[in-house]
Amino acid sequence: MKDNNDNNQAEAQSSPHNIEAEQALLGALLVNNDVYDRVASIVNEVHFFDPVHGRIYEIAAQRIQKNALASPVTLKAFMEDDEGLAELGGPAYLARLAGASVSVFAARDYAQMIYDLAIRRDLMAIGEEITDKAQRMEVSNEPSEQIVEAEQQLYALSEQGQVDSGFQSFLKAVTDAVNVANAAYQRDGGMAGTSTGLNDMDKTLGGLHPSDLLILAGRPSMGKTALATNIAYNIAKNYKKGTKPDGSIGAVQGGVVGFYSLEMSSEQLASRILSEAAEIESQRIRSGDMSEEEFRRLVEAAKTLESCPLFIDDTAALPISQLAARARRLKRTHGLDVLIIDYLQLVRPASAKDSRVNEVSEITQGLKAIAKELNIPVIALSQLSRQVENREDKRPQLSDLRESGSIEQDADIVMFVYRGEYYKEREKPADHEADKMMTWQAEMEELHGKAEVIIGKQRHGPIGTVSLAFEGRYTRFTDLAPSRYGRPDDQEF
Repeated sequence: MKDNNDNNQAEAQSSPHNIEAEQALLGALLVNNDVYDRVASIVNEVHFFDPVHGRIYEIAAQRIQKNALASPVTLKAFMEDDEGLAELGGPAYLARLAGASVSVFAARDYAQMIYDLAIRRDLMAIGEEITDKAQRMEVSNEPSEQIVEAEQQLYALSEQGQVDSGFQSFLKAVTDAVNVANAAYQRDGGMAGTSTGLNDMDKTLGGLHPSDLLILAGRPSMGKTALATNIAYNIAKNYKKGTKPDGSIGAVQGGVVGFYSLEMSSEQLASRILSEAAEIESQRIRSGDMSEEEFRRLVEAAKTLESCPLFIDDTAALPISQLAARARRLKRTHGLDVLIIDYLQLVRPASAKDSRVNEVSEITQGLKAIAKELNIPVIALSQLSRQVENREDKRPQLSDLRESGSIEQDADIVMFVYRGEYYKEREKPADHEADKMMTWQAEMEELHGKAEVIIGKQRHGPIGTVSLAFEGRYTRFTDLAPSRYGRPDDQEF
């Protein structure tokens, strides 16, 4: 037992720390609560080396946030039964901290020192864990997986100032929720999330929310990729950098978009986006069949797109672990506000599973983990099973998702793209059936250029259907004009 205590003491002594700096900061805070505003953005309770100091800081911070006094007298009531404080001398220790307080102007420097030392301790812990795992020769302990895991820990440390967030108080969670509501309120009751560039979809979804996993599903030729590229382009072209409500620097409008194109090459995807921006059919762009005026439009559109923060990765059959690692790297180097994966079934699991259902489950759980870790919305496209084709009503539903259990469970929002025109076109009657042909033409005219985005699941709001216009020539989705709803142009909807 004595050897264990000696080892723990030796380990504590070798860890970078400065007890005097912690005492000086706490003393300044207890004497003058205004110090908290200067240091709150630098340190929190987890950065203190002495756990008792961390608890003192946490209780003081909670009282100050409620506009209540934090002093040795007021904190005494909350810490009388604290065993750690008792070892340091009980409530009298709080009075000694305040009595030994130095100039409050040095508090910020002490806070920065405490934070830096905490980061050094976490780096040492990560290094020791990496060394320990690398030394263990186990079949299941692949070096490539260790690299991804280490990168994930280092990313969390660089972004959040700590490796493991663990439990957080309900007060902090409520504060975060109020900040989100305030962001929506500041937009005159608009959305708190990132705009898709499609007004009717934004009204239903409230924009794209951080940490959400959105599934965009549909049968082939419905326009899944087209809608995803439209959203990506709309977000990237509206990107504006500035100071966000929380004081951090980032996207105040639009955002940086990462697009994993596992099916199409980056050149094919770029052609689609150019087609939309220049309003020239993508087939004519690829073949070069353009007039001089159209080519000039294409060049102008390409110049505009040069400044768009849209990053495309077209690596085929990417494992979910590598996908996460590359997303972290992109956020660290260029920023990242929205991530799109086209499409989910082409992502590989980190390791082979006994069934496809378990593999898809690992992938969807991994995508949701990326959304939460990077605090961004993740949009994953998904194929639907063929059972849709066997029904008279071809509108998709949740049960049509391939391996639907895991996808439906992990997703925050599930959307389906449906174009009735596609199916009606294949029901064209023979030329000699005049009556049927007239009926078919009338139905085709009604459906022409229209699409539906069916919200099959939404954790934060209602389900329903969003009507959009679809321009097949440019593979572009836009808002339907009011008159196409069968309503007067000046009527709100």
